[in-house]
Amino acid sequence: MAVPEVVSPSAFTEVESRVLDATKLAIEKWGVSRFTVADVCDLSGVSRATVYRMFPGGKEILLEALHVRSLDEFFTTLLDRAQGAKSLEDLLVRCIVSATTELRNDQHLAMMLATEPGTTLMQFTIDGLSRIVRVAASYLAPLVTDFLPKREADALVEVLSRLVISYFLTPSDRYDFTSEASVAKFLTTHINVHELTKHN
Repeated sequence: MAVPEVVSPSAFTEVESRVLDATKLAIEKWGVSRFTVADVCDLSGVSRATVYRMFPGGKEILLEALHVRSLDEFFTTLLDRAQGAKSLEDLLVRCIVSATTELRNDQHLAMMLATEPGTTLMQFTIDGLSRIVRVAASYLAPLVTDFLPKREADALVEVLSRLVISYFLTPSDRYDFTSEASVAKFLTTHINVHELTKHN
């Protein structure tokens, strides 16, 4: 199975989703380095032949598909919470608060950061940051283009994606990105959203 960076919620079949759920559980039980395809088969009740037919390449493709699905679920949640935004500031506040809250409340992610920090951090830095930014742009930039030209929208989404990840990994004492009021204050002070939209 070729796994695209951006998938729709229905991209995975019921059986594929069951296998990915089992992969997630296997990681939680044994860790990324120690779980095997056989573990996934046992947990999902799906035969080894079927797993390899759906995810040719085995473990690496399973991990890739799980990561893609997680990104899709994450940004789908952001899109839902961004609906109805009446201004660029309103949109950005909703997205930043939602993204930060989702990251903080993700129990699987918290477990991975605690047990396999090196592997997990690479998903947010060296290995995964550019992908996260690209996926964020594909989901969120079309919303921002309601208020800004596309090039500026892409640039703003990139900056804010990096900012949210940085904040999640090393929280600030000055701003609380789970608070709408605090995020609005940050945007007014450091980005000046009103000035951005004034000339567009």
